[in-house]
Amino acid sequence: MKDVYPEFADQVDFYAVGQDPSESLKKMERYRQEQGYPWPVAKTDNSTLRRLRVLQSSTKLVVDDRGVIFYRAAHGGGNPEVWRAIFTQLARNVAG
Repeated sequence: MKDVYPEFADQVDFYAVGQDPSESLKKMERYRQEQGYPWPVAKTDNSTLRRLRVLQSSTKLVVDDRGVIFYRAAHGGGNPEVWRAIFTQLARNVAG
């Protein structure tokens, strides 16, 4: 995803969202910078995770501009081709 995201950075919003209560936003930001990830980080709470049915770490959700989840993958899900197709569809939905 790190290689695909820059192609779509001006077309879709993307966030890495932390769920570990022991991990601060500052720590997440430091890790993001160390890894060279170009997207912003954010935190969430357990109630949001329950509503989204996030049951494990590294869950990937894609939510469109209407708030509808149209892609969900567990740890390790998605490859560059999948992410390129997803981001392309998101960009089309927003533009169209």
